[in-house]
Amino acid sequence: MSRLFIDAGEQSGSGTIIRYSSALGVLLGQEVELKNIRAKRKKPGLRAQHLTALQAVAELCGGSLQTGGVGDKKAILIPGKKISGGKYNWEIGTAGSANMLVLNILPLALFADSPVEARIVGGTFQDFAPSAYHLIRVLFPLLHKMGARLKLELKKPGYVPIGGGELVFSCKPLSREPKPFQLISPGVLEKITGIALSSHLQSPKVSSRMAHSCSKEMEQWGYEVDIEEIYDQTAKQPGAVLAVRAETQNGALLGIDMAGKPGRRAEDIGRSVARMMVEDLRSGATVDRFTADQLIIFAGLAGGESTFRIPGITEHVSTNLWLIEQILGAETRLDDNLVTIKGVKLPASRR
Repeated sequence: MSRLFIDAGEQSGSGTIIRYSSALGVLLGQEVELKNIRAKRKKPGLRAQHLTALQAVAELCGGSLQTGGVGDKKAILIPGKKISGGKYNWEIGTAGSANMLVLNILPLALFADSPVEARIVGGTFQDFAPSAYHLIRVLFPLLHKMGARLKLELKKPGYVPIGGGELVFSCKPLSREPKPFQLISPGVLEKITGIALSSHLQSPKVSSRMAHSCSKEMEQWGYEVDIEEIYDQTAKQPGAVLAVRAETQNGALLGIDMAGKPGRRAEDIGRSVARMMVEDLRSGATVDRFTADQLIIFAGLAGGESTFRIPGITEHVSTNLWLIEQILGAETRLDDNLVTIKGVKLPASRR
């Protein structure tokens, strides 16, 4: 079995490299050796969420993981012979992102030998990670267009620093090659909807304040938004999130969200989410600033040419384009924020 050597300190130097290189390596039937893990971060090396993600990948493919654990800057993943469906249970043990773990195992679940169902416990809403609502309301519907049959249920929200949020992820294997997609022009805006969720914060009316502030800001730019207000009592600690989604005539979906944290006022969350959404809508993009990098991996696995317009180039966009070029051999082009990816077909043993 050949080995894929990845310097995880290159490009963004983030956990993104760990997650996607491990998944893509397994799909290619290659061992994956990672060095300089998260070298550019304040706390370099594996954190609990990255270690759990690698362990989950190893379990899914019947492989093994060699690493010293949390803090280690090296890891070797040796895949097994097949990606097995079934029921799984993973607990991060911290407020580390459960949603990022979903993104890590998702490429494998698409090519498993039977449906995958996984219960994942960790953080569901925090900074620097996609929210559960983003996956449910934006990314997964876009992947459905490629032929993916996915579902994500938010059973309990989890916030920093305690975590304890619970997700249930389910995926049926692809019945055929992933379909490439074309999202070049957004077309006419049809509607903007949102969810304002807060836990143990009903008295200060946090959900209502986030929703009102966002709606007021959007109105000043000529947009209307319909936001559902939810007050939760199941989370292990107080917390909040505002998630807004725009849908267009041509099938584009753009989502913006922001979690609460101590010192971050509900009104500021509402205004910030509204302003980011307006920026992305007015850029002419067909995907938002967060989905922009998330779609790249899946476009690389589609046997054809995918094209979509992004609001701007981020380090995660550059990193993921680099990953699919280096690992998959995909061809990529970025021209005036229009991303074009010529994907590759996986080996027959992995399809």
